[in-house]
Amino acid sequence: MIYLKNGCLIDPASGVEGYRDLLIKDGKIIRIARQGALEEELMLLQGKSDNTCVEQETKVCNAENDRRREEIEVIDLYGQCIAPGFVDVHVHFRDPGFTHKEDIYTGARAAARGGFTSVVLMANTKPAVDNPETLAYVLEKGKETNIHIYTCANVTRGLQGKELTDMEELSNLGAVGFTDDGIPLMNEQLLRGALQKAAKCKRPVSLHEENPALITNNGINAGKAAKHYGVGGSPREAEISMVERDLRIAIEEDADLSIQHISTKEAVELVRQAKKKSSHIYAEAAPHHFTLTEEAVIKYGTLAKMNPPLREEADRRAIIEGLKDGTIDMIATDHAPHSAEEKAKPLTEAPSGIVGLETAFSLGIRELVNKGYLSMSELIAKMSYAPAKLYHLDAGYLAEGGPADLVVFDPNKEWVVDSFASKSANSPFIGETMPGVINYTICDGKVAYQAR
Repeated sequence: MIYLKNGCLIDPASGVEGYRDLLIKDGKIIRIARQGALEEELMLLQGKSDNTCVEQETKVCNAENDRRREEIEVIDLYGQCIAPGFVDVHVHFRDPGFTHKEDIYTGARAAARGGFTSVVLMANTKPAVDNPETLAYVLEKGKETNIHIYTCANVTRGLQGKELTDMEELSNLGAVGFTDDGIPLMNEQLLRGALQKAAKCKRPVSLHEENPALITNNGINAGKAAKHYGVGGSPREAEISMVERDLRIAIEEDADLSIQHISTKEAVELVRQAKKKSSHIYAEAAPHHFTLTEEAVIKYGTLAKMNPPLREEADRRAIIEGLKDGTIDMIATDHAPHSAEEKAKPLTEAPSGIVGLETAFSLGIRELVNKGYLSMSELIAKMSYAPAKLYHLDAGYLAEGGPADLVVFDPNKEWVVDSFASKSANSPFIGETMPGVINYTICDGKVAYQAR
């Protein structure tokens, strides 16, 4: 049993903000009470207060108190905040097939350090998650970690964009969504069929929106950054054209569609207008896209190369406005680890992506909360309740009888990005001082991470 006292609880799902004490047992929150209200209950549980007898005089009472006495870990959270454990619905743990970059165990440790208690893995592994055997491997290995590991399955077999997977079977076996992330679905009829099948399974389809026919060099915006390096880059039209097409099809099919890692102001506006026509349209933004622009690629090189690429300041501001007005529902890291050797290759040869689980919350505080765009509660909602709701996960809220998945953080303390729990360290934020220190991540009622 864990007793958390004197913490400021922030729960966007219920709207509760204020000092609360929590009692956790058997993976559940069994009591939430106002500050100090649980002290007498705990004294009784521990046999320290009993009006029915005098403990020193009655052996029977001694035995009864021993029976009721429970081990209670008391954690005083004075000056700290308690929130639902974060939920990241877009991570790459590279397992199976690319475990030199990351594996499910190291990825889970990175997630816990970042305050995440639930993550949804992408399915572009080797072999791909397009069959029951690979799906079972991922889910079973995930159970060996101290957080909740979920996974999407592929939309198409082998990520080839030619034949749909058995979406009903994979859904029944535990896939929480479908995606070919990293590879766009170019066949319109295939996408339509995928949305129809996913809707029957009550699962979302998440799409990587870049038309490869328009891209000369991926990961680099076709603008100032591409000009600096003397390459063609990736034009904004590569994203815009795909988003426009896919929103239209999703509206026609009345199916849950999530636009992944949105990067252009035009795509944000397309989603904004689509939401007026359908309640099944969603979008996610990655912290790097609301924090950095293509200037970072010029400064950091491959450490700031990602798909879709960092774009212009107007795009960054449009993403922030989309988060502010609800056009963009979720913040998802697109945690994409790569080895140092891979990132050391020339810019056009190095793989795209950065690690993001351990810096996401701090970037949200720095760029969105501290600058007045979102409240702390709104930030937490986009990192917990909203993504959990889309993927139908029992997560993202704090309530009596609900899961004891939560994060404890100090919004006023700072830390320096100097190491990672991830197996990889491909990040442009190394050396920066960040606000918001994660002190505890508690999952299933157990401490999954504790700051030193």
